[in-house]
Amino acid sequence: MVEQTLSQGRSRFAPLADRLRRVGRERVWLTAAGILLVLAVAVPEQAGRSLGFTLEALWGIAPFLLLSVASAAWLKAAGADQLIARVVGLSPGLAILAGAALGALSPFCSCGVVPIVAALLAVGVPLPAVMAFWIASPLMDPEMFLLMLPLVGLEFTLAKTLAAVAMGLAAGTAVWALQGRGLLAEPLKAQPAGCGGCGGPKLPKGETRWAFWREAPRRAAFGAEALSAGGFLLKWLSLAFLLESLMVAWLPQELVVETLGGEGPWTILLAGLVGVPAYLNGYAAVPLIDRLLSDGMAPGAALTFLLAGGASSIPAAMAVWALVRRPVFALYLGLALAGSVAAGLVFQAVAG
Repeated sequence: MVEQTLSQGRSRFAPLADRLRRVGRERVWLTAAGILLVLAVAVPEQAGRSLGFTLEALWGIAPFLLLSVASAAWLKAAGADQLIARVVGLSPGLAILAGAALGALSPFCSCGVVPIVAALLAVGVPLPAVMAFWIASPLMDPEMFLLMLPLVGLEFTLAKTLAAVAMGLAAGTAVWALQGRGLLAEPLKAQPAGCGGCGGPKLPKGETRWAFWREAPRRAAFGAEALSAGGFLLKWLSLAFLLESLMVAWLPQELVVETLGGEGPWTILLAGLVGVPAYLNGYAAVPLIDRLLSDGMAPGAALTFLLAGGASSIPAAMAVWALVRRPVFALYLGLALAGSVAAGLVFQAVAG
């Protein structure tokens, strides 16, 4: 009798417990809500600004986000993941070169490139080619080139363009070498079932059908993949942009100028260490770099600061942390820092 009563009690509260478990799994949304709640109590005006900043940033990235999610869902529904992996895997060297070159021409910031990377990894594109694209993409694009040219000059603009391609090539080659030693075999984190686009199970081998909409199971696969991948990326990018808003509001640019405005042998390394967590990707970085250079900052340090901030910032790193395993995350940050410092040292030697 007692056991029956306990069993009935457990069955009565099972739906509630299941809902609580689902809420607990949404730690990202809870964290974002908690930050906004604290801001609303302590700094109400910043809460409104941060919410507006986040919504505006999400709206700005929405075309890229929708395109990448739709592309990943289409490839998944078509059964093209293994086809793409075989094609790209035929020549790792050419794949890395293509990733670095395309990355330098693509109009994605360090946060905006995360949905693209998620889609590429999800459909089986090898990590070396993806890492080359990942590192190079936020650093340069045609519009950035034209914007920088009148402000910082042709020499500095060309140096940043070449550095973007070189850093992508170096990153892809480093990952290729590590995988040759049996490392980084599984770059994506294992995600819960239904978290498409971020480590979920791939379709079984079979015929690739690009016109997936002609078959009901493939249409269902497209919808499920789009919803799960879109939800995963939306929550992490929302938190990333929310944190970015706080950095923009409370990280004084004057402090950056004072810290990195001098010249010396350690300035380039310091510029890289400061630049990695700083939010400097995007066009807003160009006037700041122009100011740093006009205030007497060494050209190599300025280039390092710009590259490090573009390749990896705290908002982007949080999204990357949710996507890949810790060794890949550490390698991503390490390659961004090492490549930025190396580019700055070379540029300082040439331009200095």
